[in-house]
Amino acid sequence: MLNQLTISELTAKLAKREVSSRAATQACLDQIARVDGQVHAFLNHDAADALAQADAADKAIAAGATHAQQPLLGVPIAVKDVIAVKGQPLTCGSKILGKFISPYDATVTEKLRAAGAIVFGRLNMDEFAMGSSTENSAFGVTRNPWDTARIPGGSSGGSAAAVAADECIATLGSDTGGSVRQPAANCGCVGLKPTYGRVSRYGLVAFASSLDQIGPLTKDVRDAATMLKVISGHDQRDSTSLPEAVPDFSASLGHSIKGMKLGLPKEYMIGGLDPEVKLAVEAAVAQLTKLGAEIVEISLPHTDYAVATYYIIATAEASANLARFDGIRYGARVDGADPIELYSKTRGAGFGAEVKRRIILGTYVLSSGYHDAYYLRAQKVRTLIRQDFLKAFEQVDAIVAPTTPTAAFKIGEKSEDPLQLYLGDIFTLSCNLAGICGISVPCGFTKSPKLPIGLQLLGRPMGEATLLRVAHAYEQGTGWHQEKSPLARG
Repeated sequence: MLNQLTISELTAKLAKREVSSRAATQACLDQIARVDGQVHAFLNHDAADALAQADAADKAIAAGATHAQQPLLGVPIAVKDVIAVKGQPLTCGSKILGKFISPYDATVTEKLRAAGAIVFGRLNMDEFAMGSSTENSAFGVTRNPWDTARIPGGSSGGSAAAVAADECIATLGSDTGGSVRQPAANCGCVGLKPTYGRVSRYGLVAFASSLDQIGPLTKDVRDAATMLKVISGHDQRDSTSLPEAVPDFSASLGHSIKGMKLGLPKEYMIGGLDPEVKLAVEAAVAQLTKLGAEIVEISLPHTDYAVATYYIIATAEASANLARFDGIRYGARVDGADPIELYSKTRGAGFGAEVKRRIILGTYVLSSGYHDAYYLRAQKVRTLIRQDFLKAFEQVDAIVAPTTPTAAFKIGEKSEDPLQLYLGDIFTLSCNLAGICGISVPCGFTKSPKLPIGLQLLGRPMGEATLLRVAHAYEQGTGWHQEKSPLARG
């Protein structure tokens, strides 16, 4: 089944003219028709447009276009509904943008097109990327392909579920506090959060501008390297985009990790960690040792402050970014007697409970009398957290940790307790605060029910090549990434 292939497997077959892009795209569309009623990964997809793109790719291949020139030529890639794709809906999982159609392409969308990808489908997400379970979408819950009674993680839950259910070859998500890595862990796929500034944010609807990064979700590490090379690079339209050269990330794969030093933070192997997750991570550490890496215990002393720091900074930035959704310029509008009433009615009807909660929190920490006590102090602690990581990277090449404290939980299990949901990001959000890179790769399963567990690797700023090298060495030494979810198996 062509929809089950990786990028590298599909492009090899396309290059040899063994299969067509139309057949691969149709296989994905058929799988969506078969299983997405159970998963609800997609909010929208245009089959006719996808097949037209595929036909164009087949013509290009027939005319001599190569995958050396266009590494994603003919490959169906779906996109989280927070990234602009011209002519397609851009709802951010929210009623307030329920009928909005993007008038332009995000930079990453342009790069996917330039690389020959079939860009199709809008993937479900927590509203405005605020959540860790994809239960906060205004358009329904996404379900985990391993167990449809459970969450897929979030906020890029649709992106991870689509990959795990083989509804497309790869996807793009966004990661503000773990929103690519956490669902990747819960759905048994690979999720990569690049260094802040590695990938342009132009065309990404902002949640927290100093934390957001676009990243790929894929079936294996090689595909993550391929996707990262395509979407990376400096962009003058994004003032936070770094003017750094883009290496060939795939070139680092296949090299030995013998002699590399990997840090294990003592603050991460904590009491709240599920025993099965802890065992799987310990087994992964043993495997890395077997491959020749040296494991070094390190300390990230300000870890205890990370959750509080994150939820002050992220909500403060969200309250400012979401002020633009006022019913005046675009999106839904509920009329009122005066502008203030129009704003309040529009935002009251358009935003969901979690988004309202975070706007209120963010407005509070920025308010007069509380700015210095909360926001300013959080920014100072953020600097200390970044310094912890930079100091650790003076000793080690990468850091090893769990991605999530537990495997996927049941839908509705934590919806009445936001704090428990927020604590689910405890291992991922420091990466965003520090602006470094991180990846989650499958490292095992719980026994009953069988649910994926993720291993997180963290790298120094612009250290993706090293990160991918370690992740690939681990992946090739195990078979976890080859396991298929029940819905993918059929």
